Order: sequence, then structure tokens, then C-alpha cells
Amino acid sequence: MEEKLNLNTVEKLGQKIRIERQKRKISQEKLAEMSDLNRNFIGMVERGETNITVKNLESIANALKMDIRELFNFVL
Repeated sequence: MEEKLNLNTVEKLGQKIRIERQKRKISQEKLAEMSDLNRNFIGMVERGETNITVKNLESIANALKMDIRELFNFVL
């Protein structure tokens, strides 16, 4: 059960990143460039296929001009 909870959290975080990216009309490629990350990695994060380090999450938040805490504003 614990593993499923973690997976859901990772998926929801990815969905939140996608929503915020799309609100700003930024492509995955542009977000990757702005955050100095790989476009394929951005896609994997948004789909909840990979866990993300705090450092990379901070890079994405900065690229989206958001406080990192705002990315966790979703219902578990």
C-alpha cells in the first residue's frame, strides 16, 4: 500500500507540473531548456514515470517562476 501512495504522489506532482507548464503556454522542450534539464526527463516527470530530486524540482519551479512549495499544492 505504501508503494502505491508514493506512486500516486509522484503522478500528481507530475500532473501539477504539466498543468503549470500548460498555463504558461510553454512546451516541454522550452521548459527543459529553461530548467537546464532533458526534454525526455520532463516528459517522464509529467507522466509520473520517474521520481525527481529536489534540485531538479527546484530548477523546474524556478523556470515556471513559482515557489517550489506551490508545486505540492494538490490533494493527495
